[in-house]
Amino acid sequence: MGIGCASWKRWMASNRTGLILALTLLTAIPVLSQSREAFHPDRMDTILYGVAYYPEYMPYERADQDIALMQKAGISVVRIGESSWGLWEPADGKFEFAWMDRVVEKLHAAGIRIILGTPTYSIPAWMYKKHPEILVTRLGGQSLYYGIRQNTDLANPTYRFYCERVIRRILDHYKNNPAIIGFQIDNETSSAYAANHDVQVGFQEYLKSKLKTVDELNRIWGLNYWGQRLNDWTELPPRDGIINPGWKLEWERYSQWLTTDFLAWQARIVNEYKGPSQFVMHDFAGPPNPVVNEEDVGRSLDIVAANPYHGTQDQFDGETSSMVGDYMRSLKNTNYLITETNAEAIGWDSKEQFPPYDGQLRLDVYTHASSGANMIEYWHWHSIHYGQETYWKGVLGHDLTPGRTYDEVNRTAHELQRIGPQIVDIQRKNQVAILYSNDSYYGIEFMKFSDRVNYRTVLRQMYHALYRANVGVDFVFPDTEDLSKYKIIVVPPLYVASDALLKHLADYVRGGGNLVVAFKSGFCDEFSTVRWEMAPGLLREAAGFHYQEFSSLRQPLELKDDPFHAGGENKVSEWAEMILLDTAKALAYYDQPFFEKYPAITRNSLGKGTLTYEGTVLSDVLQDRVMASVLQLAGLTGSDQALPANVRVKHGMNRRGKSLHYFLNYSSDSQAFAYSYGAGTDLLTQSPVAQGQSIKLKPWDAAIVEEK
Repeated sequence: MGIGCASWKRWMASNRTGLILALTLLTAIPVLSQSREAFHPDRMDTILYGVAYYPEYMPYERADQDIALMQKAGISVVRIGESSWGLWEPADGKFEFAWMDRVVEKLHAAGIRIILGTPTYSIPAWMYKKHPEILVTRLGGQSLYYGIRQNTDLANPTYRFYCERVIRRILDHYKNNPAIIGFQIDNETSSAYAANHDVQVGFQEYLKSKLKTVDELNRIWGLNYWGQRLNDWTELPPRDGIINPGWKLEWERYSQWLTTDFLAWQARIVNEYKGPSQFVMHDFAGPPNPVVNEEDVGRSLDIVAANPYHGTQDQFDGETSSMVGDYMRSLKNTNYLITETNAEAIGWDSKEQFPPYDGQLRLDVYTHASSGANMIEYWHWHSIHYGQETYWKGVLGHDLTPGRTYDEVNRTAHELQRIGPQIVDIQRKNQVAILYSNDSYYGIEFMKFSDRVNYRTVLRQMYHALYRANVGVDFVFPDTEDLSKYKIIVVPPLYVASDALLKHLADYVRGGGNLVVAFKSGFCDEFSTVRWEMAPGLLREAAGFHYQEFSSLRQPLELKDDPFHAGGENKVSEWAEMILLDTAKALAYYDQPFFEKYPAITRNSLGKGTLTYEGTVLSDVLQDRVMASVLQLAGLTGSDQALPANVRVKHGMNRRGKSLHYFLNYSSDSQAFAYSYGAGTDLLTQSPVAQGQSIKLKPWDAAIVEEK
């Protein structure tokens, strides 16, 4: 079941120090002392709304002016310090804090809360000059250079020595500062595909601890093939050049663990200093991201955070923000933070500068809040006048003068000051979940079936179908134990899965669940080894069919008689499993002389539940229609599915026990619809709303109804 398997986790707990040298503790230095009401991370009083702030990037000294503008706009939180190791430690062992102390004091005086980042993701120039060996070397010998960030070998003991020293000095200096509500460890961390010598040595230790014997390694990877059998651990060659899919999958799991271990190590250090009114968090880049095992990382954090960026103008439909939010909420089954998102136009060049339309910034805030975000921050406060991110615009433009973006932030912040306590800590109880598998992503990447379609495209398509149907979604994982609270579980191609996971899914069906499963599922075990049982392996009884053959498709095929009324989109493509029915019913057949005898889509009943199987790649419209049929089967359709096409709705309960209904208009047109829930109040307008009453939304507008 991937890096999350129990044996590997036990090894991580007992052998972590065997890969990393012990690091040095440093003496403490004086701290600031100020007084303010304690922050409670486990019961936040309102939605936090803010920006990343880098006064050190400014072309001239203007902290007073910036903070006055933030205060006027209603900014309640800033994130600082994570990009400035060269200022914290301008020379080896020389630490400076005064430059940040004055900013912290000014923010605190303005009543603005602070998240302080550890600066370890971007090393100072003196460190590179002294220790160039700490930079990443990738497979094939490609070396990363100074000038970019996130370019260090996370396991390198020299790098870790400097990391621990700067973290401890910063934390010791600020640990009692009441302005600081939390600490961000590193930033958008991954292993950066490191394959340094120490990483390769660590991989051998990983394998020895996980698999115990070389004979077991030979067995699971089939190393008799091509005569590659190993007789001793010392014969393990470098990962460079290896094409065995099981070998490559295990390397990816190990690479994920490098990030997990590095962040858990930082979290342990920060936890030695932080107080009960402070949290430890990390910001994931565009999750779900297969190079990081976010679920495992989350176990070391108090709160998880994400940095989702999304399309704007006519491409803004809330889907990216919602999918990231649903995924983040599912990592720890609790609320989360947004530490970066679009403020204005973004880009590492100026080719695609698309500032959001009026209302889109505000609408995105309520998109995140409706998914469970307790904080929304922009990257960043001010646009930068130099460097790679010159055109990654902030709340203030290059002229550093308030404009249209600042005005919309101002409006939104003051709304949140009023309604934040009523919408913070929203609890969502969804009845549909998507099973996410990093292992299956990699397994398919190593044995591609298409240059156009992959695990992530099918995942996104399935999420899109549910999102457009106004169905709330959680994510579950291969090690999620309780699936019974969901009426439907959707499974993108589960190419790599243990017997235990397949049995768990079959039991879910038998107990009354409705499973929607994509092609290629159940084909390989947890080592990416093809099963020698008849496909789809242990899913056969639940699926009600078997198959021995499959075929690539040179061109799309239609389904016979257009069974889902998809019209011009009645098409499938890329891949066809030549399914032979046991107990399942065919929902669709191919309309082609050879393939017409094989079902393309099936449904089987087992016990109290059903399994709907897609043996091919569906068009988007077909996916929508298949998903709609399962929703109807599970009794999950109603008034939400009758809303206008561009209106999304999300439901939850606030901490006062009252139901909340978010209606979000992702279009440049006004929308109207009948409100079908209990009488309440639109928190944004303070207007009463009665059941059956028509709600009218302006373009890019929202309504938040709190039931009485």
